[in-house]
Amino acid sequence: MAKWTPKHEAPEPLEGPVVATITGGTILWFVLFLAQLPFYGWFDDRDATWWVWTCLAGGGLGLIGIWYVRVRDAAIKRSKVTQSD
Repeated sequence: MAKWTPKHEAPEPLEGPVVATITGGTILWFVLFLAQLPFYGWFDDRDATWWVWTCLAGGGLGLIGIWYVRVRDAAIKRSKVTQSD
C-alpha cells in the first residue's frame, strides 16, 4: 500500500459560488422535468418514463443540496468570524 501514499500535500479545495451553482442546477432539473411532461405519453409508449422521473428526482435532490450548501456556507462564515476574534 506504500506505493499509493501521496508524495505531496493535497491542495486546498476550490471555493466558488456554490449556492448559486447548486440552485442553477436544481432549476435546470425542474425545467427539464416540466419540458418533458407534455411528452409523457411518448415516453410511456417507449418504456422510457424513467427520463421524466429522473429529472424530478434531480430537482428534489437539488433542493436538499441547496439546503446543505446554505447551512455549510453559514457554518464556514461563523467559523471565520470566531477565528478572527
